Amino acid sequence: MREGSGGVGAPSTLGPVVHEPMIAPSILSADFASLGTEIDAIAGPGDGRADWVHVDVMDGHFVPNLTIGLPVVESLRKRTDLPLDCHLMIEDPDRWAPGYAEVGAHNVTVHVEAARDPVMLAKNLRAAGAKAGLSIKPNTPLEDHLDTLRHYDTLLVMSVEPGFGGQAFIPEVLDKVRTARRLVDTGHLTLLVEIDGGINSDTIEQAAEAGVDCFVAGSAVYGADDPARAVAALRDQARAARAR
Repeated sequence: MREGSGGVGAPSTLGPVVHEPMIAPSILSADFASLGTEIDAIAGPGDGRADWVHVDVMDGHFVPNLTIGLPVVESLRKRTDLPLDCHLMIEDPDRWAPGYAEVGAHNVTVHVEAARDPVMLAKNLRAAGAKAGLSIKPNTPLEDHLDTLRHYDTLLVMSVEPGFGGQAFIPEVLDKVRTARRLVDTGHLTLLVEIDGGINSDTIEQAAEAGVDCFVAGSAVYGADDPARAVAALRDQARAARAR
C-alpha cells in the first residue's frame, strides 16, 4: 500500500497498519518556469513515481517567504493525476484552506499555530473533498495537540523551521515522530505521519526508523540529474531502514 487512507475514530484493535514508504517531492525546489514538466519527471511508472506532489504555499506573513497560491494549484491539478499535497504556511487558514480542497487538492495541511479552530477546519476540509493535515513547527509540543489530531488524517512534523527550502535537518523532532508512531500503532490516533525539511539520502533512514510514513524531499529529488531515480533511491533507503 502506497497511500494512507487516514481517518478518525475509536482506538483500533486490528494492530498497526504498515504503509509502503511514500515519497512526496516538493516543487519548492523545482524550476518554477517549468512546473508541469518538473512534475511529469516524477509521474512515470514504478518506484520512481511519486506518491504525492508536495506544494508549499507561503504568504509572506505566517512565514517570511512568498511562493505560490490557489491559481497555481488549480492549474497543476489539471496538469497531473498525482495527488497534490498542499502545505499551507499561511495566516488565517480557517478562511483560505477549504479553497484548496475545492480545486482538487488531495491533502491540505494547515499549521496548528495559525488555525483558530483546527477541529472545525478539519471538518470543513473533508467536506470540501480533501484529507485534512495538521502541521507542527519544530518547537511546538506534540502533546498539546493530541486531541485535535484525532480529527485529522495527516500529521506533518516539520524538521526545519517553515519558510525556506534547503535547511539542515533537526534530528530532535524525531522524538515527536516516535510518539506519533506509537499512538498510531496502538490505535489512539488514525493518521499518516509525514515529515518535511532536510530529508535526503543522509537523513531519510533515521526518519524511517522513527516511524515516518511519508517523506517530503525537495532538493534531494529536484537537485538530482534524474528526479525519478532519486525518488526510487529514497524509497529504497526508507524500506531498508524499516527492515532492520
